[in-house]
Amino acid sequence: MNDSKIYEDELFESDSETRDFTVEEGSAKERVDKYITEMWGEEVSRSQVQLWITGEHVKVNGSTVKANYKLSEGDRIEVIVPAPITVEIVAQDIPLEVVYEDHDLIVVNKPRGMVVHPAPGHSSGTLVNALMYHCKDLSGINGELRPGIVHRIDKDTSGLIMAAKNDKSHASLAGQLKEHTVTRRYIALVHGSVAHDQGTVDAPIGRDPMDRKMYTVKEKNSKNAVTHFTVQGRLGDYTLLELKLETGRTHQIRVHMKFIGHPLVGDPIYGRGRGVKFAGQALHAAVLGFVHPSSGEYMEFNAEIPPDLQDLITSLRSR
Repeated sequence: MNDSKIYEDELFESDSETRDFTVEEGSAKERVDKYITEMWGEEVSRSQVQLWITGEHVKVNGSTVKANYKLSEGDRIEVIVPAPITVEIVAQDIPLEVVYEDHDLIVVNKPRGMVVHPAPGHSSGTLVNALMYHCKDLSGINGELRPGIVHRIDKDTSGLIMAAKNDKSHASLAGQLKEHTVTRRYIALVHGSVAHDQGTVDAPIGRDPMDRKMYTVKEKNSKNAVTHFTVQGRLGDYTLLELKLETGRTHQIRVHMKFIGHPLVGDPIYGRGRGVKFAGQALHAAVLGFVHPSSGEYMEFNAEIPPDLQDLITSLRSR
């Protein structure tokens, strides 16, 4: 067993204890407690935000405010996340498909439906719980909540993910991700017939101002995002794609595919909600390549398309 800490901020992109927001026109006159809750997503409740405000952990334009403060366009909100809640993260004997492992790192083929790391509402049954049982040592750079976790993929995305066993390896792998030198290729089944055999989606991504549990392509309050795609097959009203990530934003592939009019099959958030049925988005992290932190050797791993997605592809091809 291991005592760990859960911060209300589940976003992997930032390990900072401070979050900043700039209010857009559509959120003017909204209460600050409601706005922060919506911006944060499902990971934090409105009552928790109100406690942060009461405890003076929230500032608007540099000053503390009350929960019913009405926002104006351009207001700058700073949220300083208070001390984390101590919880117990338990090592669990959960089967893992280990693709590669040595004293520095481990590469796992994550099944669809498994959450990568504990968060409020998911303190067990995660990849981290399984890694803690399987590995004696994991990197501590990301804290006890996310030991060894260098990057992540969504719960309902299957495929390859790497974890570091020591801080030196973690720093090396994280640096490669930051420099966009890690090879990450995905297989996806999308709605519609994609017109071009290959292309690039270069469109910045940020939280959707109309529904802040989602992300969208936008110019303000966004981060650059680049996805390259190649058509692997056209299957009637669907297209099989290989996608290569240049950046790694939250929900990047899912948002970019929706943006170009070809959302992922089965995507419960960005999908069309009709057509063939699939449990979770039809997305698989098939290729992962990086330079080994110790040897300096480039290593690349492949994970076959899982049976559920392969069955769907085969069915569409036979039509």
